[in-house]
Amino acid sequence: WSRFRTAKRKHRGALRQAWIGDVRAGSTASCGNHVKASSRWIAFSADTTGVLGIVPLEGQDGDKRTVSQLYCHSDVVTDFDFSPFDQLLLATGSADEMVKLWRLPRSGQDLPSSAALTLGPAGCPVALLQFHPTADGALASGAGTRVTVWDVAQQQPLTDLEPHGDQLQSLSWKQDGRLLGTACKVSRAALGAAPSWCPQVVSLAAHGDPPRGSPLCCCARGTKRIFSGLLYGIF
Repeated sequence: WSRFRTAKRKHRGALRQAWIGDVRAGSTASCGNHVKASSRWIAFSADTTGVLGIVPLEGQDGDKRTVSQLYCHSDVVTDFDFSPFDQLLLATGSADEMVKLWRLPRSGQDLPSSAALTLGPAGCPVALLQFHPTADGALASGAGTRVTVWDVAQQQPLTDLEPHGDQLQSLSWKQDGRLLGTACKVSRAALGAAPSWCPQVVSLAAHGDPPRGSPLCCCARGTKRIFSGLLYGIF
């Protein structure tokens, strides 16, 4: 028992050394992410409107990690995502109806003061963002009732999905990028075949009437896929 207690104390100390202090995180009500990490950076919702907190994933030579601020938008940052092909490329969406892409430094440099490029305006607040998992430079954004898939390099939309009947609450790519699942407030969901960028949309009824956001998560193996929500399931 005494050996167990000693090991437990040592383990707790090691975990505490990995903590990041002085984090002034925000409590923005949105359907998007509040924290995301790449292989180099952690981004999180800050307590200032339009700002993300940025902190290195790893400290340098045991130094304390410094939390910096990235001034992204003129209104609330609703969602953000790192590119799976470029761990320094961060996309942000906002209630100011814009999508912006930021080139973060590798380390030891100041954060950018302006976006690398801007997409939009969307005509209504951008609520959701997610990079395509297998197509470099493809980014899905959800605003209002509509999902747009963007060609980031060309700064042009590849396609607009069929509008939902209510406010979008979630979207999720299948791991191989061949399907995109979306869900909205009226307990409906859609699966779109994405590779052709001319999706055939299948509408699915969800279980119940979720009173709050119901994020989708795709779990797939081979040709089988499951899109499940927080309060209901789509199979």
